[in-house]
Amino acid sequence: MKLSTIAIAAAMTLCVALPASAHKAWLQPSSTVFSDKGAWLTVDAAVSNDLFYFNHVPLRLEGLSITAPDGSNVQPQNLSTGKLRSVFDVELSQEGTYRIGVLNEGMSATYKLAGEDKRWRGKADAFAKEIPAGATDVKASQSLGRVETFATVGTPSTTAFKTAGKGIELVPVTHPNDLFAGEAATFQLLVDGKPASGLKVDVVPGATRYRDQQNEIQLTTGSDGKFQVTWPQPGMYWLETVSEDQKTTLPQAKQRRLSYVAVLEVLPQ
Repeated sequence: MKLSTIAIAAAMTLCVALPASAHKAWLQPSSTVFSDKGAWLTVDAAVSNDLFYFNHVPLRLEGLSITAPDGSNVQPQNLSTGKLRSVFDVELSQEGTYRIGVLNEGMSATYKLAGEDKRWRGKADAFAKEIPAGATDVKASQSLGRVETFATVGTPSTTAFKTAGKGIELVPVTHPNDLFAGEAATFQLLVDGKPASGLKVDVVPGATRYRDQQNEIQLTTGSDGKFQVTWPQPGMYWLETVSEDQKTTLPQAKQRRLSYVAVLEVLPQ
């Protein structure tokens, strides 16, 4: 079954390197720090022109995963997808840090059919069925993208940050729910479980709707995969990095495109 137009737009944002002014995928939590167990978190999910406003398409939630502080999986509540956003609730029944993410895996391809240029995007298991038999000049790419955010009840914990060794992953050196304006935070990026050097990282403060400039902070990971950012002001921030290589796990694909996005809240001191 082919992806819908909305799903294609969301997948493209997750998996393809795009300029800072293009559409951005994100998960925005209603809050990131809670005092007591039993609180509820609401998350908005969208792909938009501006951070963090619903003005393009919803982020689809087929790949949604919520990891509790003890490492178990949590089921989202009240899922809904409208014209401009998806939304869901999370009951925070444990003390510690929750990791909330959407993982998008798939393939994209270009080909010629009857002299016309064509494009395809979908799941790997649909590739053979949906590329026409008469297609020529087929060029396929594998894609894997993550969009994440984090929330903590009481004392921060780290169990939810266990990595999978697949694609780009963030390892917090500074806890992502312990960020304050004017202070530096350090993170590490891994590709397939190994420190990723030379990755370009863009950090953009929210409320871009009311600015003429993105005001992005551009950083590069060191040989140990680490980078450091000093937060200029309180607010929600969007962090993104992308990468391309030939380490595909699908025989049809010759190229692999990776992306990672995190939404982080920076509090006033």
